[in-house]
Amino acid sequence: MKKSVEYISIILAAVLLAFVYYIFIITNSFAPAGLNGIATMIQYKTGFSISYMSLLINIPLSILAYFLVQKDFAVKTLLFSFVYSFFFLFLQNSDLSFIQYNALGHDTIYPVILSGVLAGAVYGVCFRNNASTGGTDIVSRYINKRRPDTNFFAVTFTLNAIVAIASVFVYSENELNYKPMALCIMYCFISTFVGNLLLKTTKTAYKFTIITTHKEEFIEEITRNLHHGCTELDAIGTYTGTKRSVLICVINKHQLNDFQKIVAKYDNTFSYFELVNETYGNFKNIKQHIKN
Repeated sequence: MKKSVEYISIILAAVLLAFVYYIFIITNSFAPAGLNGIATMIQYKTGFSISYMSLLINIPLSILAYFLVQKDFAVKTLLFSFVYSFFFLFLQNSDLSFIQYNALGHDTIYPVILSGVLAGAVYGVCFRNNASTGGTDIVSRYINKRRPDTNFFAVTFTLNAIVAIASVFVYSENELNYKPMALCIMYCFISTFVGNLLLKTTKTAYKFTIITTHKEEFIEEITRNLHHGCTELDAIGTYTGTKRSVLICVINKHQLNDFQKIVAKYDNTFSYFELVNETYGNFKNIKQHIKN
């Protein structure tokens, strides 16, 4: 069941990205990020469809990823590439130009913002399901696996910077036009920001460290009201030499205010919290218990 949901999510994400390219990008003379941006510029100059170029790029890259990166990642990325390419080709060969957003060279920032937000959602779905949109994502994943010390974002930024610089010459007519480069950079920033935000939405949490003399009462209350347990450590204060209980508890972000109210009720209690970027475990079941 989980696998089916993952594949359906990837297919829907591919369909959405095809819509994004057809409605917002190809009519407004700017190249998005990565190798798909190169495919967009090739179509602009030669008329050779993004669909075919995407397959020519991503089929061999996915095959290499199957042997050199990870099989599951490669299969899902190839599925995304096929669905995206065929659906974009369908849109391109259909009489659907009335749904395209053509800014006619004015206020081009709006299609960039819209396409960046939607593409970011696509990236988030793909990365969450161990897939990618192909192109530079595969290259970056390979480099990161071979050289883990390499900064993933630095590699992606370098590849996208090449596309942004190239777009200046592709979309310029009689004189250099830097607007396509600015739009490309803006698209990269928005899509990356939204993608990262979506990845963090369900995985971030707060880790509380509590030093208290009310161990039993505190544990009983958070167990009853927040459906959370704690990890208990024995500690000794170096200033007074007094024994204290140290409790460690990880809660989801929706419970932050309730947890702080509980802490505030007890005297001789000190606490601090840290942001946790990734959580693994039983959080979904905890949310269900709270709703019930």
